[in-house]
Amino acid sequence: MKTVFILCDTLNRRMLSAYGGSDPAITPNIDRLARRSVVFDSHWCGSAPCMPARRDIMTGRLNFLEKPWGAMEPFDQSLQSILSGERNVHTQMFSDHAHYLIPGGENYTRGFTAWEVNRGQEGDPVWTRPCGEGKRPDTPPAGFKGTWSEAERENRLHFRTEYDYPSVKTMWHAADWLEQNHEADNFFLWVEAFDPHEPYDCPKYYLDLYEKEGDYDGPDYTHPSYAPNEFSPEETAHLRRRCKALTTMTDRHLGEILDVLDKYSMWEDTMVILTTDHGFHLGEHGYMAKNFMAPYNEVFHIPLLVAAPDVKPGRCSAVTQNIDVLPTVLEYYGIPGDVLQYPIHGRSLLPLMRGEAEKVRDAAIYGYFGKQLAWTDGKYTYFRAAKDEKNQPLYVYTAMPTVLRQIYGANDAVDVADYGRIEMGRFLPWTNYPVYRFPADIIHWGNASQEFVGRSPFNEETLLFDIETDYEQAHPIHDAPLEAGIVQKLRDALAAHDAPAEQFERLGL
Repeated sequence: MKTVFILCDTLNRRMLSAYGGSDPAITPNIDRLARRSVVFDSHWCGSAPCMPARRDIMTGRLNFLEKPWGAMEPFDQSLQSILSGERNVHTQMFSDHAHYLIPGGENYTRGFTAWEVNRGQEGDPVWTRPCGEGKRPDTPPAGFKGTWSEAERENRLHFRTEYDYPSVKTMWHAADWLEQNHEADNFFLWVEAFDPHEPYDCPKYYLDLYEKEGDYDGPDYTHPSYAPNEFSPEETAHLRRRCKALTTMTDRHLGEILDVLDKYSMWEDTMVILTTDHGFHLGEHGYMAKNFMAPYNEVFHIPLLVAAPDVKPGRCSAVTQNIDVLPTVLEYYGIPGDVLQYPIHGRSLLPLMRGEAEKVRDAAIYGYFGKQLAWTDGKYTYFRAAKDEKNQPLYVYTAMPTVLRQIYGANDAVDVADYGRIEMGRFLPWTNYPVYRFPADIIHWGNASQEFVGRSPFNEETLLFDIETDYEQAHPIHDAPLEAGIVQKLRDALAAHDAPAEQFERLGL
């Protein structure tokens, strides 16, 4: 058995012609894969952003009800560990996601037989130099808008040809590995390109596909901040074109992997999965980026394409989630569910793909830790806000006390004075492994877009939308009986996903 799993970070569903995007990027290779695949039309991220989504995929369980961004837990049973331990599968990772190498990204590579992370994406501090006084300050040019760091500026100086870009290296190395190992059996290849995640940096000839002379004469912005949109309509349009240009570059090198699959007729015995971790706002709802706003479709409604041997291509409208990847792969390799050490939330998609079932769940829940909680059945989306401004009670549960670039201690994300409020015990109903329990109100981890101490003004409303008639989620509907029915379904879903008891109280449920 062979699997190629491809994760393109921040791949926006609405920019793909395979999903009927009104203003799509040029993606002939994604289109080419879609023609061979079951295209899932109602596929949703569970936990966002980056590392929470990856933990969902690797464990088949939702992360965001228990913790924000953070490490894989020591009690987590990952997809790659199960494959290598139960079926002697060679598990190989190629990535340029530098978060695997910093606090908050521990243990995600555990279980891979071999792995490679190419350095230099975004603000990955691999080449940063000092100045005369010591650390070089992050001082943007005058009039600059968006996110700026010296590390990111320095990284770009090393991109002299297209094959110097880290995501290009990642996909090229994966294609070369597949070329060298196409005759092998029993492998799982994880290919993870950070692109088309911002910054939207690529050779100019890709931007030239979208932006002609005279279209735009402003600053060449590439990296919007995580905040309400500060850009003019013209600048926003430029950023959209830049995103599409980077998507096209990513697609080109995805094609190198598909070429190897074609060359050796590997489709006959190889499952190929293409998806993303989440999407991104580019002006919609007045926002840029992700994390701080309500869980709108732009971020959580994501693409999923699966091509499998002896499965007819087509489209599937059933509600699916990223947590379904693990059980799908396990079933494909013939690994029974009794190898799992704890219950998972995902469901195998193979019965849907083979036409043996019409659905694997009635609805999905998703969101960011400590913010609105979202529910969808594919027709309606419901955002449930915290009952009051305190956003309490709320706890973080973890045995690995790290978060993005910080640790819960040493006056970093938690002050020494608050150590007395940290508990440890067997608090999670689904594992007997002891974890720390951190009161959310003592955590200050320096990431404004993901803070959860108090209810954010961007997450204070409970909202209901009919996404069949209002996909853009511009017009909330007010229907008390309908909402009451959804609230009960939300309660049931929270219980089914092992939500800590305080989440019900926080949300007024």
